[in-house]
Amino acid sequence: MSTVSEQPREPKPALVFDDPLDQPASDDTDRGWGERPSGDSAADLKRFLDEKPPHHI
Repeated sequence: MSTVSEQPREPKPALVFDDPLDQPASDDTDRGWGERPSGDSAADLKRFLDEKPPHHI
């Protein structure tokens, strides 16, 4: 005979049968597509030189 304590279990999450295409995805906005905070031209030049591929040196 086993002594298992009867602890209340958390209810399982309910199944949702909504159409997933009705909900906006994270890709539906332009946020996060390489925007950088606006800065001065010296910061832009530094970023350009830092990100320039090696074959452009």
